[in-house]
Amino acid sequence: MKITVRLLWIFVALFLMSELADAQQIQVQGLFKGSAVLSIDGKQRMLKAGQRSPEGVLLVSATPKQAVVEIGGEQQILSLTRMISGQYTPAEKREISIRKNNINQYITTATLNGRRMPVLVDTGANAIAMSSRHANMIGLDYQNGIPSRVRTASGEAMSYGVTLRSVDVQGLKVSSVQAFVIEGNYPDTVLLGMSYLQHVDMREQGGILYLKARF
Repeated sequence: MKITVRLLWIFVALFLMSELADAQQIQVQGLFKGSAVLSIDGKQRMLKAGQRSPEGVLLVSATPKQAVVEIGGEQQILSLTRMISGQYTPAEKREISIRKNNINQYITTATLNGRRMPVLVDTGANAIAMSSRHANMIGLDYQNGIPSRVRTASGEAMSYGVTLRSVDVQGLKVSSVQAFVIEGNYPDTVLLGMSYLQHVDMREQGGILYLKARF
């Protein structure tokens, strides 16, 4: 009986040691506005807010005082003096499909800053582009963005460079996405450009566009 109990305790101890060995050690080495330098299991990673490390650690936000990281769906607040450990189980990469319409366009629904609206996939656009009408629909204060002038089908118009808090296409969510707001009614549909598409893998097959999460 004593031998059985002793073997049981040895098994438990070995199990706990295995769990601790798999836990990630995370420490902040540098803090900046919108970015942070993290040490993850001894590997130094420079991450921007909304970016996930190869180890699966997401930097949610960062200020010169603290960083908020997400590990396995749970958020932790880190300062320069605090170290945490956590378990990360890689999730199955999500893939979505968008069927081509009768005029050879890939149109789907996306959630921009929490508001759902149709978007047109446009790999020729450097960034997400929307009209001022779209911007007003999602409550975006675009006139505080970076102004410039662009040429549209109706002539020249004012454009404002902004950053969207989040863009979610059927569950493929990306944070801090660059966009341009064009004064007037152009474009008719929000253009889902490369500032979002660069964060997903794309493939086209049989009139269907597949988007897959990279992390």
